[in-house]
Amino acid sequence: MLSYQRLKDHPRALRAFTGLDQIECEKLLTPFTIAYHAYMYDHHVTKKARKRRYGGGRKPRLAAMEDKLFFILFYFKVYPLQEVMALLFETSQGRVNEWIHQLSTVLQMALGKAQALPARDPHNLEQTLALCVSVDFIIDGTERRVQRPTDATEQKEKYSGKKKTIR
Repeated sequence: MLSYQRLKDHPRALRAFTGLDQIECEKLLTPFTIAYHAYMYDHHVTKKARKRRYGGGRKPRLAAMEDKLFFILFYFKVYPLQEVMALLFETSQGRVNEWIHQLSTVLQMALGKAQALPARDPHNLEQTLALCVSVDFIIDGTERRVQRPTDATEQKEKYSGKKKTIR
């Protein structure tokens, strides 16, 4: 089974699998742990209709918090099929799907607490561009063919100005 413990002593492999080195993983582990416990408390512990008390049932494959963090970082870095993840982490595809949805939210919460989320606000585009006065931007706009509409007014809207297509 893939685990953080197996890869933490292999820096190149850890970076290839997660995009982070060991120091960065351990630095992210504290806010991830706090976010995980907050998520579990909000979504599972305080849930009204429980058939058994929290913590009952089968123990998860990803028991260690390091393995949970490694799992979701590996998923976002490599982005394999869920069947492949199930094979690598020795669990089922359905459980992989549950872990991905749960741990994605936890990771987003952890990065928010650590204030490490990228700032992407389209309303502040002018401010961002004003800070980048010496940087030139290139917008890659490749024209894509579309089905020709039958209505004459729609044809005028979709017309690009090109006469022929290059094959």
